[in-house]
Amino acid sequence: MCHIYDMTNKVNHINLPFIVGKSKAIRDIHEIIKKVSETDSTVLILGESGTGKELIAKSIHYHSKRRDYPFIHVNCAAIPSALLESELFGYEKGAFTGAFNSRVGRFELADKGTIFLDEIGEMDPSLQVKILRVLQEKVFERIGGVKTLSVDVRIISATNKNLEIAVSEGSFRQDLYYRLNVIPIFVPPLRERLEDIPELCEYFIQKYSKKFGKEPLRLGESIMEYLRRYQWHGNVRELENFIERLYVLKEDVVVTINDLPEKIRQGGLPIMPNLLDDDTNPFINGIDLNKELENYEKMLILHALELHNGVKAKAARYLNINRTTLIEKLKRFSIDVSPSENQQI
Repeated sequence: MCHIYDMTNKVNHINLPFIVGKSKAIRDIHEIIKKVSETDSTVLILGESGTGKELIAKSIHYHSKRRDYPFIHVNCAAIPSALLESELFGYEKGAFTGAFNSRVGRFELADKGTIFLDEIGEMDPSLQVKILRVLQEKVFERIGGVKTLSVDVRIISATNKNLEIAVSEGSFRQDLYYRLNVIPIFVPPLRERLEDIPELCEYFIQKYSKKFGKEPLRLGESIMEYLRRYQWHGNVRELENFIERLYVLKEDVVVTINDLPEKIRQGGLPIMPNLLDDDTNPFINGIDLNKELENYEKMLILHALELHNGVKAKAARYLNINRTTLIEKLKRFSIDVSPSENQQI
């Protein structure tokens, strides 16, 4: 799934699971995982939704000495606050109406393994103190129980919230925050590691070609440029959904501009910022005019080629330039028009 994905879905005890991406951010995450997997230190994974926080937690667990014991995932945001305590700690028979039998909680299930508290920033403060006790003393009681239970478990947590702000606002305990934040791992959003997009696309193309029994999709450089320009607020999860949708809706394998959702098409063309607003002007500290003009020119050329299925003559007419001029610019910008997209040149 940075989204970080395990391409095999199998645990490799020698090497880390395959993590898609070659950006510096992903390489740094590899190194941190290797180091923390050798310890029992508490880890806090920070990042937006869809960036692959759960897989990082799994990678740490499956390459630690706890690998042969359970990995228990608890989504704190998906379970109502009133039920989360019983999910985590279990309950005794008769503890409340409907408790006809005793139930083991997630912490007991994770004994000797790892419990992953996903979206811990959503946890009610009244429950946070009990999590703090487990962290500090490794003990708890089931709801309605009097027996103190011991547990040997590693806690990894994750959140898309800024917990420092939550602490200052009083919605998250400061002492718990410091106990969780022993080893922080920040997963940057996809828009900050655009060099990972081609490799991620290739992985998802392989995945869904196999799933749907279809030929691999072909994404030309012009399409890839649109994907790099888009902001991907849903991160890698959104990119995966995009690739799957293409497989469901397309009859052929060549992806063109018409196959892109409107938001990607619009996000893929440069938009002139408000140069009069210091808060939104990206050029407040100066402009590299030649570089910005080249970027804009390259984007318009890619747009024209994609619009006309790679036919250079039509793209040149669209741009109101000679075909030979277009060919020179393609060479200068190292733009390759693949044969599959260029039936007439």
